[in-house]
Amino acid sequence: MVNCCGLVTDRKEPVPLKSIDAQLEVKDHVATLVSTLNYENKEDKPLEAVFVFPLPGDAAVCHFSAQIGETHIVAEVKEKQQAQEEYDDALSSGQQAFLLEESDESPDIFSLKVGSLPPGESASIRLEYVTELAVQADDGLRFCLPAVLNHRYHPQGSEGPSVQVTSVPASLVPYSLSFSAQVSSPRPISKIESSCSLEPLQYLNADQTQATVKLVAGHKFDRDVELLIYYKDAHQPSAVVEAGQASAKPGSLMGDPVVMVSLYPEFPQSVMSSLAACGEFVFLVDRSGSMSCPMNNSTPQETRISSAKDTLLLLLKSLPMGCYFNIYSFGSSFEHIFPTSVEYSEKTMKEALEKVEKMGSNLGGTEILRPLKHIYSQACIPKHPRQVFVFTDGEVGNTKEVTDLVKKNAGSHRCFSFGIGEGASSALINGMAKEGGGHAQFITGADRMQPKEMQSLRFALQPAVEDISVSWGLPKGVSATVLSPPIKAIFQGQRSLIYAQLTGQSSEEAGGSVTVKYSLAGHPSQNQLHFKLKPAEDSGLTVHRLAARTVIRSLESEERTRRGQQDEEVKIKVVELSIQSGVSSCFTAFIAVNKDSGKAVQGPLVRRNVPTAFLPQMMGCSLPQRPVLMACSAPRRLARSIVCVGSAPPVDFQSMDCSPPRRIHSKEMSCRSNAAEAIDYSERSYPKSVQPHKDPLLQLVSLQKASGSWMLDEDLTAVLGKTKEEVEKAKPELVGCSLK
Repeated sequence: MVNCCGLVTDRKEPVPLKSIDAQLEVKDHVATLVSTLNYENKEDKPLEAVFVFPLPGDAAVCHFSAQIGETHIVAEVKEKQQAQEEYDDALSSGQQAFLLEESDESPDIFSLKVGSLPPGESASIRLEYVTELAVQADDGLRFCLPAVLNHRYHPQGSEGPSVQVTSVPASLVPYSLSFSAQVSSPRPISKIESSCSLEPLQYLNADQTQATVKLVAGHKFDRDVELLIYYKDAHQPSAVVEAGQASAKPGSLMGDPVVMVSLYPEFPQSVMSSLAACGEFVFLVDRSGSMSCPMNNSTPQETRISSAKDTLLLLLKSLPMGCYFNIYSFGSSFEHIFPTSVEYSEKTMKEALEKVEKMGSNLGGTEILRPLKHIYSQACIPKHPRQVFVFTDGEVGNTKEVTDLVKKNAGSHRCFSFGIGEGASSALINGMAKEGGGHAQFITGADRMQPKEMQSLRFALQPAVEDISVSWGLPKGVSATVLSPPIKAIFQGQRSLIYAQLTGQSSEEAGGSVTVKYSLAGHPSQNQLHFKLKPAEDSGLTVHRLAARTVIRSLESEERTRRGQQDEEVKIKVVELSIQSGVSSCFTAFIAVNKDSGKAVQGPLVRRNVPTAFLPQMMGCSLPQRPVLMACSAPRRLARSIVCVGSAPPVDFQSMDCSPPRRIHSKEMSCRSNAAEAIDYSERSYPKSVQPHKDPLLQLVSLQKASGSWMLDEDLTAVLGKTKEEVEKAKPELVGCSLK
């Protein structure tokens, strides 16, 4: 089952949360979300409402307030234990209190407590956070408002969860989510897409640099709301300078100006074309019980494990000849196909795929730490950098322990992560990729799966960028202190973010520059950006809060590495910065107490857990050790292309009637198939080796040889929907592939 934000308990108990209104503001690649949660107590007893919900793992929660009648209370950030004690003391004395805190286990789970809500009274809770938007394989920017909160598996011997999630069937969720977004950018907005139904896009000016969009009325908050934003001439380097807070101490992070630099490195084509494809590719596949659950409820036949296997098929078929690979799978235990990594060839690929086809979600719980430790303990192959690809639904309770292990081994292993299905932990998936110098992808359905996979493989085939340094060119008397952790990875066309605190005085017309230097395959390169030091108007404190969040996460990670030494110094720094910036951390919480209510709330306090909803269980999705989780539906969108990762021209299958149509770029096939036109898959006899229920693209890929070629036989002609003679006739005169 999938847990989504809900209202009514399975015991038919009324739940005081009545509606959620979410307003999103996007400026270029930075998003601010303001959510208003409306509570009403219709019972005859005072209530404490507890709501556990997901947020993006990299969000900076920066505001929490409550409106009770005419009274408006803005919460303060305090050390977590102190905030909890103040909340408990307030409830004991009959005062209304509100507490918002981040989970100790994972930064993408929050708990909201509304305490001492008297009978017949209402309260509105306002929650605000800011976050950067991730660049997708098709150059879109992705925002996700998560609703799905899967139960996290805690390995034996680890601490149990600090918060409990109550669940109800999604059909019993009675409230709707209202959601609107306003987008602005220096460049025109070409389109906005969503996993949910949207009203038509409305442009607010003639040059189409501002637009607004909203969900259609009546949307139930039973699935993640994904928004994909596309700009014309997207992703240009930029720098935003934001003035410091007037009330903050000069010289502090909040008191000084902060600059956010966005770079999109472009490597010299001469260097990229001369790179030899090599490497060791280790694939780690989640086979825990929850992987048997559907990706979403609109296509129940598409399970998480089948999606992971399809992903693995596409990646295996795209590896370069001469590289090395191995496949691990895990649950409560782990297995591997080969004792050690083997050279990629037709024989080893075929052997691996035969075993992958038999993989099921039958290995128990989601214990990812042990197989990762085993992989890291294996000796690396000289001149073949190791790349670890992880496929998981992210139902992991020990997120921080996993990301810390990835960080510890980042010097010799790059990590590329794939979140399979809705509700995959963004803290885990993004955290593994960030700490491992790789790239993260989220696959919630068949749509856009192929370009995402090929983008990650293309990045993995790119040699690691070395000797990365950042230097600043600033006027005399002005200096920059970099707040971001050192850049670990640079990928062609992907954004690199740098936050820096600017100290000193300069004229408003003065300018500065930032230069990133690095070495790619022994070739020195650099990217430079010039910018004005004059602060941007109407930016508020967004950049400061994102910078503070970056520093807080780095310090939290440092604290965990020192935990054995019981070092409190780093924790003190986190608490101080969290309070100063108003940004949440794992050591702090937001606390608000209504001290002006006049009289104490009378009567015993009844606790009501605001539930998350789940979908009914399906056959084959049974988890005895924890609840079964399914994902909610999202309308299927067309995948655009598989990116060419080899040296040969692409094969154009765009005209194939494959529902949805796609274009496949194969690495060694140098012939174009113009015979693949107007193919009808509805009535056809297939050879035994071709599965008619599978996606035609996957059928075609499954027939591809390790060299990138196809054999012209009855299997291939069945997939193409043409006779052998028709395909032979359509072959070009220059044939560089194995069409015999």
